[in-house]
Amino acid sequence: MLPPVLASLIDPWMFMGLALSYLPGTILRLVVARDFRTLFSWSRFQAAWFAAFWSRVGPEVRLNATKNVLPLLQGRVTAGVVPPEDSVPSSNPNDNPHPPIHGTLLELGPGSGMWVSLFSATSQRENRLGPIAKIYGVEPNTDVHPLLKTQVREAGLDKPSGGQTHYEIVPVGVESLAESGKVKPNSVDCIVTIMCLCSIPEPRKNMALLYNYLKPGGRWYVYEHVKCFQHQPWGMRVYQSFLNFLWPHIVGGCQMCRETGKWLREAGPWSQVDVHPLADEPWYYTMPHVIGVLTK
Repeated sequence: MLPPVLASLIDPWMFMGLALSYLPGTILRLVVARDFRTLFSWSRFQAAWFAAFWSRVGPEVRLNATKNVLPLLQGRVTAGVVPPEDSVPSSNPNDNPHPPIHGTLLELGPGSGMWVSLFSATSQRENRLGPIAKIYGVEPNTDVHPLLKTQVREAGLDKPSGGQTHYEIVPVGVESLAESGKVKPNSVDCIVTIMCLCSIPEPRKNMALLYNYLKPGGRWYVYEHVKCFQHQPWGMRVYQSFLNFLWPHIVGGCQMCRETGKWLREAGPWSQVDVHPLADEPWYYTMPHVIGVLTK
């Protein structure tokens, strides 16, 4: 077994290697399907390639991240500190730093739907989430829609019916959300972004646009990997920047060096900001995280 520091430094290369292993299969599938429009368009090809790759690694990413994401959505994370996995959420929401997700949700970049099951009626009861009335899944990559629709159906969120949560896929990016007419400004109770702001175009502009969809008092629940922090060694920041020359081209446009926490704070006037570096992450992580809740 490799020492933790060495394993962390090597891990991005292994991840990119795994992504590259899906490149030949993606090309072959598109040739067989005679989908030359996708094959000869970099943006469309990259989306198809990433969809194939993410169908493999997405479940593993969820497995590793659930211990942070579920407490976040329960409103139990504050100052970057996540409660222990074996802790039981209080039956009284007032005991938590923040309310749990509820009402009308906007989930940005759901991808293949790896978090959709958390929004199911069963999960809402068991994990003390909600009540959730409506979820808009804003996902422009149509290559992942078949998997996303499967997850929505399996979670029982595919058909609107009296009193039950309904998940609607909105097949556009943030920049086109207003034109779609699906979501109105000041209509959303909660925005959920989980490891997706790394790849949206014009992040600062689009974060400000998303801010406008929150109701006054609405909350933005965020868990994102970001640029190495100043408290990490100088060499880690240089190494991350070096990795980022290759990483976005191989991993679906994902950027390693975004100052997402800072940009979220600047997205609009907040009544409360509780977004911090994830506590207890080692100094040698090439993809450190911020986690928390912002209240409009």
